[in-house]
Amino acid sequence: MAWLPMGDSYEISLVDGKVAARSSGPRATGRPLKILPKALRDDPEVDRLRQLAQWLDRHAAECLARVDAWVVSSLPVPTGLLARVWPDPAWRDALRDLVVLGDDPAEPGFLRDVTDTGDLRVVNLDGETVRSSPATATLPHPVRLPDLADLRGFAEELEITQRIEQLYRGTWGRPDNVRERDTTITDFQGATVPNRLAARAATLGYRVSGSQVTCRVWEDGRTVEAAMWFDEDYWDSEATLGTLSWSVVDGPTLRLTEVGPVAWSEGMRMATALSGAATRAGEKA
Repeated sequence: MAWLPMGDSYEISLVDGKVAARSSGPRATGRPLKILPKALRDDPEVDRLRQLAQWLDRHAAECLARVDAWVVSSLPVPTGLLARVWPDPAWRDALRDLVVLGDDPAEPGFLRDVTDTGDLRVVNLDGETVRSSPATATLPHPVRLPDLADLRGFAEELEITQRIEQLYRGTWGRPDNVRERDTTITDFQGATVPNRLAARAATLGYRVSGSQVTCRVWEDGRTVEAAMWFDEDYWDSEATLGTLSWSVVDGPTLRLTEVGPVAWSEGMRMATALSGAATRAGEKA
């Protein structure tokens, strides 16, 4: 962002998301001052810059949340849309280096650039930068990546850092001993959480309604909701966890054998985060 003159002595700008000032004039060094001068702190222009910084922070958080939703549900995103948002640094920061699939689901690559015409430039597992022009691009959930181990290894070689949890998102597979008639997971039932669970769930980005914490996933053409029941004692802030189950939104409760791999993984991820457990049986490395 350009530096804005403030009288004859200072200039102001946003530096690393915060309002900064520097001296102006022939002897100025051009370096930002360590603290904002007292004469500028209540200036209307400084206040407007603060408001802009707050809006940019909210915008960046909204972009991350939207892209995270695309990854969780493995939604195909029109490349025309990616082309429109890519010039925005907040969108680009959220999208860059995510694993993307184009027309060939067997050819994953790391997204490096999107042209103004919607062409994708990705780095494939051979280390080559390739260009493609699919109508849509999918940002897959890690349980849908058959080459996950190879992609993780290659990402380490390239020193790739993803802003969205994709490659290193915790994943859980359904155990082989699930019975056909079962509809609930009782692994977490009876566990006591010492702090307010509703506040904790909201901080983690989950929905809280009554005595349930839920998360939704779009999978196989339907919206599936994982629900963790809890009983919270508002006098001492303790909460006792109940069962975990899945259902189709506005539809029936699912048997555990009917739950898709993404919905299963995300439900178990939610329950584990709420219980404060680092790992559970069935978690993939």
